This record gives sequence, C-alpha cells and structure tokens, in this order.
Amino acid sequence: MKLMKNTKGFTLVEIMIVVAIIGLLAAIAVPNFVTARTNAKKNACINNLRMISSAKDQYALDTAGVAEATVPTAVQLGTYVKGTFPVCPNGGAYGIAAISAVPTCPNAVTLLHTLP
Repeated sequence: MKLMKNTKGFTLVEIMIVVAIIGLLAAIAVPNFVTARTNAKKNACINNLRMISSAKDQYALDTAGVAEATVPTAVQLGTYVKGTFPVCPNGGAYGIAAISAVPTCPNAVTLLHTLP
C-alpha cells in the first residue's frame, strides 16, 4: 500500500507570514490616512473661511453705508456665497465677526482655524 502525500495548498507558516506582512502594511498606512483626512478637513475649513471673508467684502461694498463694526448674519451673506452657506467639515461653527474682522472657526477637534 502506497502512502500518498498531499502537496497542494499552503502551510500554516506561509499563511502566518502573509498575514504578518498585511498587518505591517496596514500599520504603516492607517496613520498616514488619518493625517491626510485631518489635513483635508482643515484645508476645506480654511477655504470656507476665505469664502465667508469674500462674501463679507462683497456685502460691505453693496451696503456702502454699513459701519465697519456691523456683524452681518449668515442669511445676509448667503446671497454672496455660491450654493448654500458653508458648514465646517469638523462640526465647528463659523464666527462671522464684524466686517473689518477675519472670520474664525473655533473647533473641538483642532484648536482654531483662521485665515493665514
């Protein structure tokens, strides 16, 4: 009687090596993904602040009699923003501030977004 050895398939050691390599690649990729996502949200928020600042400038030009200390509302600025009024991707609330001041976005995730 002949004993037949089955040589098809992978050994346990080979499978463990493949799983270890995949785990190592995931450990390298995940922190980079999180950092890229955080930077993308921050840049989107700063671009929204630029849009709000431009809308405030246009509002000030259209309403020439308005004082520099006047704080326009989001409804008043809504006509100067294409589409809907921007919302912070991190869940913060935009501080429109006075016409002469720069808008800000205080945020719990990142301390404060401001225009450079």
